[in-house]
Amino acid sequence: MIKFLDLKSFNAQFDQEFMEAFNKLLNSGWYILGDNVKLFEENFATYCETNYCIGTGNGLEALTLIFRGYIELGKLKKGDEVIVPANTYIASILAILHAGLQPVLVEPNIESYNLDPNKIEDAITWKTKAVLAVHLYGHLAEMTEINTIAKKHNLLVIEDAAQAHGATDSQGQKAGNFGDASAFSFYPTKNLGALGDAGSVNTNDEELYKVVKKLRNYGTSSKYVNDIIGYNSRLDEIQALFLNIKLKTLDSENKRRKEIADFYLKNITNNKVILPNKNINLNHVFHQFVIRSDDRDDLVSYLMNNGVETLIHYPIAPHKQKALKEYNYLELPKTEEIHRTILSIPLNPILKLNEIETIVKLLNAY
Repeated sequence: MIKFLDLKSFNAQFDQEFMEAFNKLLNSGWYILGDNVKLFEENFATYCETNYCIGTGNGLEALTLIFRGYIELGKLKKGDEVIVPANTYIASILAILHAGLQPVLVEPNIESYNLDPNKIEDAITWKTKAVLAVHLYGHLAEMTEINTIAKKHNLLVIEDAAQAHGATDSQGQKAGNFGDASAFSFYPTKNLGALGDAGSVNTNDEELYKVVKKLRNYGTSSKYVNDIIGYNSRLDEIQALFLNIKLKTLDSENKRRKEIADFYLKNITNNKVILPNKNINLNHVFHQFVIRSDDRDDLVSYLMNNGVETLIHYPIAPHKQKALKEYNYLELPKTEEIHRTILSIPLNPILKLNEIETIVKLLNAY
């Protein structure tokens, strides 16, 4: 069986270094907001070329804290509208709702699966105050166009970079450094994954940095001094320790992901399989390699019966979820087509050449 992702085998390369670092942490006696978190925040800010990084409990909370931070700063208020791609993972939308804001679901570009800039202005109302650009599957959204529109309408631009660690544009600018602030997730399956939940807020906005730093730790400015109503959303020392180790290999692993994606793009020739746009490799780190098929469910069974595990990211569109029943009435044909036809095939740095070739042969024979 070719697994979709074998995390145990992937993380085995870090075993010795991780255990040595863990024993050092264990013996230090400092387990919350210590040197490992501080070091990771410095390292990841440097990596993303942002001025600041604040470690958080997970990616959803990172995104929520950005919106809550801008409410504290008076740049947003409860009830303001935030434009968001309709086909994103539901966490993007939940963060907006958790902050007391109103998501406005906009159709994506079906070629990129990202927010379609051509549809943004039609969705803007007097209540619109921000755009949430999601770099879905590791592919950078069209940030030049999005930022131009946002500047014209005086909108905040927030990046959901949860799947795009290390993605760059043609000028080398990295995901997390295109908008006013960005949120990352370090869920174990991500390109930069921890051993559990973890996240970060990255920004060049000093005011936002200061308020998010308070919000993640009960709203405190110093011990037992609470300035604002906050949360407990602190990056754990153990997760920060592991992330510091893995960050050193992120670029080489992203390079390998692109090489595998390039092999797929060049060698999968079955016209029943719709591939990602062949021109996107430059600014894509392929957190997922997503194909489409009108016979998706049959293709899933065919691949599984031939020893290839696949996943669907994501089977139900957010506006069709029971949790978002107030949006169930919406008709979003591109979004619905995407969720009906998409399929993620294995793509990770430890795939062997014979496994990649097997996947290609099976898809071409379908």
